[in-house]
Amino acid sequence: MITNVPAQQSRSATEVTLSVWHALILRESLSRLFSSRGAWAWLLLEPMFHIGFMAFVFTVIRVRTVGGIDTVLWLILGFMGFFLFRRTGNQGANALKANQSLLVYRQVKPVDTVGVRCLLEGLLMMVLMAFALTACALMGLPWWPDEPLTVMGGLLGLWCLGLGFALVVSVAQQLVDELGNLVDMAMLPMYLLSGVIFPLSAVPYPYREWLMVNPVAHALELLRSGFSSYYHATPETDMGYLLACALVLLWLGLALHVRFQKKLVTQ
Repeated sequence: MITNVPAQQSRSATEVTLSVWHALILRESLSRLFSSRGAWAWLLLEPMFHIGFMAFVFTVIRVRTVGGIDTVLWLILGFMGFFLFRRTGNQGANALKANQSLLVYRQVKPVDTVGVRCLLEGLLMMVLMAFALTACALMGLPWWPDEPLTVMGGLLGLWCLGLGFALVVSVAQQLVDELGNLVDMAMLPMYLLSGVIFPLSAVPYPYREWLMVNPVAHALELLRSGFSSYYHATPETDMGYLLACALVLLWLGLALHVRFQKKLVTQ
């Protein structure tokens, strides 16, 4: 007696990709939050320590406002915005090395590992920013932006910059291993020159224009001006420039992944 065995349905490319992303984001979430004792706490404590230390310094020198807004809010937006870029970029850049063993499966592409890590990091930073704004509300500081679309544009620009940075550096590190050390060294001046801890509007012309070549500086100024219409942003601040830089980085990163995909898998 012959029984009819139902034919196994083949999944579409989209279904396979979504399944890979779902599995990767579960794996990355467990690794990021529970890889070591207190790993989840450090995600919160690191930016809070930076903000608390700088708030103490500004309090000692009796600076109550910066650019027209409260110093604590100014610092929170600067640090949280910069950490959104830095953590997304750094975590995504190291995704290939951390997931090299998974690339033997043809369903898993190198770009998947980078994209999923950046997505997870972006979501975690949004949770941390919500926590920081809740703390602002408890302290009686403004916690709701005057221009929500400007704030959303700044956050989106920072995340896209981090994603583009991660895509480019993840390939570059696989081709030239020593490049990772140079990237880590470059993050310190970025921290200082993006206007995280001092107002760029205080820098005289033409040096301010040189600093504003950095798209992260534009994003941080947009965040602050979006939260308070009283904030004196630098005149060179431009949403279009920020998004254009992010798109160029994304295009370059994706092009590198397409060009070197085989080499990344067999590395």
